[in-house]
Amino acid sequence: MEELKQCRLQQRNISATVDKLMLCLPVLEMYSKLRDQMKTKRHYPALKTLEHLEHTYLPQAQQQRNLDNIILQQPRIGSKRKPKKDAYTIFDTEIGSTSPKSEQDSGILDVEDEEDDEEVPGAQDLVDFSPVYRCLHIYSVLGARETFENYYRKQRRKQARLVLQPPSNMHETLDGYRKYFNQIVGFFVVEDHILHTTQGLVNRAYIDELWEMALSKTIAALRTHSSYCSDPNLVLDLKNLIVLFADTLQVYGFPVNQLFDMLLEIRDQYSETLLKKWSGIFRNILDSDNYSPIPVTSEEIYKKVVGQFPFQDTELEKQPFPKKFPFSEFVPKVYNQIKEFIYACLKFSEDLHLSSTEVDDMIRKSTNLLLTRTLSSSLQNVIKRKNIGLTELVQIIINTTHLEKSCKYLEEFITNITNVLPEIVHTTKLYGTTTFKDARHAAEEEIYTNLNQKIDQFLQLADYDWMTGDLGNKASDYLVDLIAFLRSTFAVFTHLPGKVAQTACMSACKHLATSLMQLLLEAEVRQLTLGALQQFNLDVRECEQFARSGPVPGFQEDTLQLAFIDLRQLLDLFLQWDWSTYLADYGQPTCKYLRVNPVTALTLLEKMKDTSRKNNMFAQFRKNERDKQKLIDTVAKQLRGLISSHHS
Repeated sequence: MEELKQCRLQQRNISATVDKLMLCLPVLEMYSKLRDQMKTKRHYPALKTLEHLEHTYLPQAQQQRNLDNIILQQPRIGSKRKPKKDAYTIFDTEIGSTSPKSEQDSGILDVEDEEDDEEVPGAQDLVDFSPVYRCLHIYSVLGARETFENYYRKQRRKQARLVLQPPSNMHETLDGYRKYFNQIVGFFVVEDHILHTTQGLVNRAYIDELWEMALSKTIAALRTHSSYCSDPNLVLDLKNLIVLFADTLQVYGFPVNQLFDMLLEIRDQYSETLLKKWSGIFRNILDSDNYSPIPVTSEEIYKKVVGQFPFQDTELEKQPFPKKFPFSEFVPKVYNQIKEFIYACLKFSEDLHLSSTEVDDMIRKSTNLLLTRTLSSSLQNVIKRKNIGLTELVQIIINTTHLEKSCKYLEEFITNITNVLPEIVHTTKLYGTTTFKDARHAAEEEIYTNLNQKIDQFLQLADYDWMTGDLGNKASDYLVDLIAFLRSTFAVFTHLPGKVAQTACMSACKHLATSLMQLLLEAEVRQLTLGALQQFNLDVRECEQFARSGPVPGFQEDTLQLAFIDLRQLLDLFLQWDWSTYLADYGQPTCKYLRVNPVTALTLLEKMKDTSRKNNMFAQFRKNERDKQKLIDTVAKQLRGLISSHHS
């Protein structure tokens, strides 16, 4: 029994030993595999083997003394094989260089070229994330996950600062902006992928912090570089790129409202570049215009012009060919360029998530700037040109009149493209009417000035012999030519608004009368004879005859003649020597010589004083020469008394 008992005990020990050894064999096999992997420097598989040893096999064989050495070596092996951070740095550099390429390959910023059914590759298809996953796994196994997380975030912040640094010449081409956006999108697409494929390596707070920094730097860079851009097409392309950039990042959950707010700032800059561009367009149109009514030789040409500019005239339609439109070519050209400007403004408002009312308001405000600033300035420059003629000024007045009438059609045009009815929503009115009125008034003033300058040029040809004793019988040649010029000029005014033509005619007559008066009274004319005064009277009669002929329709009977009334009364006073009437009635409302100023009369009298002894000026009085001179002295004395009384 003792031997049997001893035998059973031995068998039980053997069986237990076999069981223990069976548990230890996998550990020994794994350990052998681990050593082989370490020898061949297959570190990542070695760490996976070590993880199996630690978590699966060693707990089962923890009580075996012969495995204590292996157990004791395990932490040392792990710490010995902790991955160097250079392994992650390689990944960081790799995705930094791959991100822009991956964005271009994936078409994120070129979605307009993608077919609807074409699948866009994701970040995992373009970037190898395995280095990050391995490093994260290794550090997690070694209990140093937090160390790796801190290191990863620190390195990615550095990478972000590099990505957000724009090239100095980014503003020169659209490709510069595209590369810049690609880098940023690539960076945050990678971070978003890391966020969703790892547990805690990055978190939403970390990414939001990075995005806030990126957003502020991106907006600052765009503000700076876009300000250098003077090409509206490039600004428009940049806007489309920013919209695509914002929409892409919004899909990944990043807030982009500030980007759209910045686009409203760029919109103002876009409007300024458009205004500069259209300033050149208007300048070319106005410089190349012939300022003559558009001739029409066929129905086809007539319909073409009417199709370009809203014009209706039943009388003109009835006229046979050839005929002429009242306006020149710059009218339909300017009108169509205003419409092109409106289209250009509309392009920028697309995809900005604006309401129809906001778009309508934006277009109207920009168009008002075009009319009141750009077009107005171009018209004023043409009107103020030194070599501009009366014919061109007249045509400008006619043209601006028709453009003013077309403003209501521009209003309708904007309403049709924005679908905002002014009857329902309060909309900004176009200031085109004011613009064209101001231009027309400037042209009118320039006509008055130009006419006066022409009159002055003719008057410079006046060559009166103030000491002549001959009595002339016809007007001076210079004045006959001047009247002929005025007649031909006012004949061109037939298409002008009535008041403009009348004002121009009255202004010219007044200026002529004032200039003739100054010519008679100027200091250089120290003496004059009755013969000279008679010749001057003939010239004034020629002016009065011109005024009576009605060079411009619309005047009442003697209205235009009143421009010469001061001259007429002064000349009648001296030629008729009607001083007794003048002195007796002076100051009375019914005075025959009411328009004769005593100062003017005295000045002219002084000029005739010294010549009275040499010329038989006052033969009609049948007095001797001494009496005549005495009469002049008496009149002069009385005039001085009137002047003194008037002043007091």
